[in-house]
Amino acid sequence: MSTTICQVMGFLVSSLGIAGSIMATAMDTWSTQDLYDNPVTAVFQYQGLWRSCVRQSSGFTECRPYFTILGLPAMFQAVRALMIVGIVLGILGLFVCIFALKCIRIGSMEDTAKANMTLTSGIMFIIAGLCAITGVSVFANMLVTNFWMSTTNMYQGMQNVQNRYTFGSALFVGWVAGGLALVGGIMMCLACKGLIPEESRYKAVSYNASGRNISYRTGPYKAGSGYEADPRTRKGVGYEEAPRSEDGRRPYPSKYDYV
Repeated sequence: MSTTICQVMGFLVSSLGIAGSIMATAMDTWSTQDLYDNPVTAVFQYQGLWRSCVRQSSGFTECRPYFTILGLPAMFQAVRALMIVGIVLGILGLFVCIFALKCIRIGSMEDTAKANMTLTSGIMFIIAGLCAITGVSVFANMLVTNFWMSTTNMYQGMQNVQNRYTFGSALFVGWVAGGLALVGGIMMCLACKGLIPEESRYKAVSYNASGRNISYRTGPYKAGSGYEADPRTRKGVGYEEAPRSEDGRRPYPSKYDYV
């Protein structure tokens, strides 16, 4: 599977997952009344995250929103927060992923920048999917606990204490949506590896000398014997010999006569 196909497929799967999370959050059928012991009823109740509804046998449906926040259970509010956080992260990840697609060129954006954006969107999708799955699972655990408590009360003779609620269709939509967002995020993270240029993966470090190579040659070393010639025999600047007279004597002493 090429990098472009993996990236596009991850984007589409994640988009379906985020859309499913939004749909599940807005649905009113998170919990539905259990009709196992009373299959024929004139009133059918179901609840969502934002309101509770009652449907009568005549087809009339009345919904009432939750006008309180502090009066709701803490776990119920946690489920709301998880779903909202997952939706926000998913939408931000979609915007980042659109600009990170390899098939879309925006200016002179390099492949390294696209790889970083792809990885960022993939992480956002993974977190969004985990938030959706966790929120739906927490709500399902609440339903299971309340269901068995209601069943125990019914067996003890208190049948009219409260109604039993079971899983609604919104829970299954939320589980599927969270799984799709999770899979799409993993595909985006895998596509990030293919977007990294080869030269940036394996960077060879070469060390060059600051200047040209200079070779040094050692010449013959002459050790002093201690019997060197008298410096007066050397000719050159500073060793000029004084003129002599006809008989071979110098008219005035030289500077070497005092050595």
